Amino acid sequence: MTSSRTPFAVIGATGNQGSAAVDELLAAGAPVRALVRHPDADAASALRDRGVEVVAADQEDRDALERALAGTAGLFFFTTFEGPDGTEGEARRGITVADAAARAGVPRVVYSSVGGAERTTGVPHFESKRRVEERLEQLDVPATFVRPAFFMENLLQQLPTSDADDFVLRFPMPADLPMQMIAVRDVGRTAARLLLDPDLLAGSAIEIAGDELTMDQVAATIGEVYGIEARFEALPVEVLASDADMHAMFSWFATSPSYLADRPGTRKIVPEAADLRGWLETQRRRPQDPAAA
Repeated sequence: MTSSRTPFAVIGATGNQGSAAVDELLAAGAPVRALVRHPDADAASALRDRGVEVVAADQEDRDALERALAGTAGLFFFTTFEGPDGTEGEARRGITVADAAARAGVPRVVYSSVGGAERTTGVPHFESKRRVEERLEQLDVPATFVRPAFFMENLLQQLPTSDADDFVLRFPMPADLPMQMIAVRDVGRTAARLLLDPDLLAGSAIEIAGDELTMDQVAATIGEVYGIEARFEALPVEVLASDADMHAMFSWFATSPSYLADRPGTRKIVPEAADLRGWLETQRRRPQDPAAA
């Protein structure tokens, strides 16, 4: 057990994954230290209002990260490939965090990676996350890898409007291909619970999902929840030809099985993990920003 005054560090605490982890840690009575780029931003002020310690630390600045991580009980972080430096920047930032965590002697790290990262998928933003995993392994940092399947939030931009009377879901994948998926909130919950209780997981990694449905079933479920006619339309993967990363990912999806999530293991950690129907019902009650990370 750690001291009640020893905080858990969260990088990305104002994002969807990070805020879910913060919520879970605070609900458990654990102190939280949020490492943020802009400590004066409104989102950072909102964290302070909830009793979170806010510290300035950029993922590009190893020394600042090391200082901010000193004396913490554990760390949760994730990386993204958005921005002009893409997956190279993602790997660089993740490796910088890993190095800082090792130098600070952080006793427990949970890194949100991606399902399939360890299986040489050829998907650029999967491979960049694997490079971060490998760095944590090389440094012998006590790390746990949470590897989420397809985010349910990837559906947000296509969900029906309130006045729609029919609906067509479109993705470049086969209609009858089973797809494992997870709500972003449940990724943060998984990470926080593994920080609080590492014994919830026997190994050092878990691929997580809350549901598994074909695209035809996804469209049908959307139609049922929204009370409208709905169907799925498969697009050719060539529509993504200008985006090599997305083209590689959706091509990988078509080689079933792609994700290999441990759904019983997921529910051992987060028994209330959302299935698609439950997640959709939540979206109808509480509209939110469509950002998936």
